[in-house]
Amino acid sequence: MSVTFTGMIRTLVVFLLSLLMLAAALFSAPAHAWWAYGHRLVARLAEHQLTPGARTEVHRLLALEHHRSLADVASWADELREHDPDLGRRSAKWHYVNLGEHDCLYDAKRDCPNGDCIVEAINTQAAILADRTRPDAERLQALKFVVHFTGDAHQPMHAAYAHDRGGNTFQVNYKGRGSNLHSLWDGTLLESRRINETAYYEHLRASPSAAAHATDAFSAIAPAQWAEASCRIAMQPGVYPASARIDDAYIERHRPIAERQLQRAGARLAQLLNATLD
Repeated sequence: MSVTFTGMIRTLVVFLLSLLMLAAALFSAPAHAWWAYGHRLVARLAEHQLTPGARTEVHRLLALEHHRSLADVASWADELREHDPDLGRRSAKWHYVNLGEHDCLYDAKRDCPNGDCIVEAINTQAAILADRTRPDAERLQALKFVVHFTGDAHQPMHAAYAHDRGGNTFQVNYKGRGSNLHSLWDGTLLESRRINETAYYEHLRASPSAAAHATDAFSAIAPAQWAEASCRIAMQPGVYPASARIDDAYIERHRPIAERQLQRAGARLAQLLNATLD
């Protein structure tokens, strides 16, 4: 009887340790910028702005895996940890760059050792995509990275502080639900509008600011400037709230900023693809 009881206790301890290890792994994993919702919106906005030549090449590459649009692959890089853990680990640092402690000024040697940050990842993957001597499979993978990382670069918390992991350890509470600042900017701000993806896409396209973002100063490939600008948003007064409790006023004040970032990301992704593929 005592042997059985001891065995049960041992099994319970092993189970609890497994749960703790899983929780630690989830906590240390990089957050999914913009969630799938925001990434798809960026991709749809970009696809609308492609030149005929770039659109033809994009669709030719996507067809290799039977995808029909850029939105179909927009979250692929976030799903690698499940489908290709090795590539997921190797590309984990490519989703962000920490500039908050450095006045939002990017220095490649300091901020991106070995090219492992979002800025150099976009540059590297765009170069692979542009090289038509490479196998189509490599170029398609590069396209999927470029689509995702351009969206990531415009999520302000992906270019913010290192000490709180881009807001991941800054705890907040909205409508009674505990979360963190990174997740709030990833999706809660967008979800608070409570409309479906197609309606949101049409809303962003129709916004008066959309055309301005399509012709802004950062044309073509300028990921370092994109990241610096995102960092400056994260550093604005009030983005880090004085209280952990987030009210509707915070959401209404900052959601338009997140939406403008989606518009910028879509326009700049289109500019990058047009320059690379047309």
